Amino acid sequence: MADMTGLTTGSATRLVDRLERGGYVARTPDQQDRRRVLAAPVPERVARVSAAWDDLGVARQALLDEHTEDELEVITRHMRQTHDLSHARMQHLRSRPKPD
Repeated sequence: MADMTGLTTGSATRLVDRLERGGYVARTPDQQDRRRVLAAPVPERVARVSAAWDDLGVARQALLDEHTEDELEVITRHMRQTHDLSHARMQHLRSRPKPD
């Protein structure tokens, strides 16, 4: 999870702690590696989270429906360029030596 989110391992652990306390994930031992613990989503909570994102998706779609195809192409290009720029910057920052 730390790699996927860009968090430190300690921060990822605290994130999982909070998700577990909220009932969103359950920890289970890794059958392949006893030192590891896996975090699995709790199905009942997935539906609750999905519903919140579904509402946002409907609202975003309504915004997009107001644009022409040409405008959407510009918006899409800008979003891709911003994404690429952000990832390049993160890689650059991560490649630098850690401060003392």
